[in-house]
Amino acid sequence: MDLVRDLIYTNKSIAIKAFKKLYKNWILIFAGLFYSLATAILIMSLRFFWVLAAIVLIIGTSALISNYLHVLNCVVKKNRLTIQDFKDGFTVHLRKVWGIIFVFWIFQMGLSLFVNPILGRMIGPLALGLIINFLLFILLNSLPEVVYQKDYNSWGSIKHTVNFVKENWIEWFVPNFFIIVIMYFLSRQLFVGITALRIMALIRITDLFSPMMIITYLISQVFISYFMIYRGLLFARLSTSTRRKRLFMREL
Repeated sequence: MDLVRDLIYTNKSIAIKAFKKLYKNWILIFAGLFYSLATAILIMSLRFFWVLAAIVLIIGTSALISNYLHVLNCVVKKNRLTIQDFKDGFTVHLRKVWGIIFVFWIFQMGLSLFVNPILGRMIGPLALGLIINFLLFILLNSLPEVVYQKDYNSWGSIKHTVNFVKENWIEWFVPNFFIIVIMYFLSRQLFVGITALRIMALIRITDLFSPMMIITYLISQVFISYFMIYRGLLFARLSTSTRRKRLFMREL
């Protein structure tokens, strides 16, 4: 019973607060367009770097991820997003994001060399890949929030993420799942238009700026922006309090 009360009380206040933050920082809706175009330019420019293309891709991708996470941090914590915040974002979490990508690369190499040859033959490579991806999705689900809200290094961020999910898996996944379901039914084409690359892969370039695609893209960005703000607020609440403390504060 306390769990249900906690879920309702916590998420009711966060839902309202997330809406207010998105309304005040509405420019966040258009951030996805910038990241889509920047990613497209980055990929198209890789051919000029020859053997250094992989390094350039990692650094460029890390910088874009760092920027987005810093932008979210400004909205979630400060409720204010400025041009200077956007400029600073490319380097704020760059080293940490780069380190996490490197850890994933080492992990992938270990799977390819030691795990896949054994378990892949037993249960099949496709089934093994699905199991590993599902476990990573569950255990590292809150990694973006840990990166921009907690002061850990790359490996420390991963460990803290796993511990957070273990301690708050009900409080974290129930609201996340509930919001995703609502978003899905509100717009079956939610993920159409997330990135310009994906759009261009699905339709002709001449249809890219059609009214329907623009509307779909904006709607998807509204939903995604709200969802990410919501996750940030929820993580901040759960990581700094316990269920008993939240219920106690409600009574005051």
